[in-house]
Amino acid sequence: MRARILAALVALLALGAWAAEATHSKEYAKKHKIFYHLNEAGNAKAIAVLTNIQNHVDTVGWENIEALELVVHGPALRTFRAKDLDPEVRGKVEKLLVGGLRIDACQIALKSQKLELRELLEGLTAVPSGVARVMELQELGYAYVKP
Repeated sequence: MRARILAALVALLALGAWAAEATHSKEYAKKHKIFYHLNEAGNAKAIAVLTNIQNHVDTVGWENIEALELVVHGPALRTFRAKDLDPEVRGKVEKLLVGGLRIDACQIALKSQKLELRELLEGLTAVPSGVARVMELQELGYAYVKP
């Protein structure tokens, strides 16, 4: 009798775990609108943020992403200069751009650092202000992540 009760309990727990997993998967079926925010200089920080973005994409799939952006401003812009670009940063950026990532480069930061958009890795989009873009995306209902 105890063995039957134990077997039934194990089966019930397994069914519950399966149902929980099915529910968890349904959460990812929603289309995501998300942006990541990078304003700190350095390859290590850029790699960490780009890895977070790739992990997000790998978890939910591009098919479940409506829009994905990375807003870059301040000292972080120099990290994306084409002539000095770290190969790991380049590889991660190029892979994400092909998938559909949009990378915004703040024109105010470009001007203050005496940089031109053409000096940055190809594929970045100029926006008038990085901070204003952060606000705009939040108003549009995007989820905000600042790793």
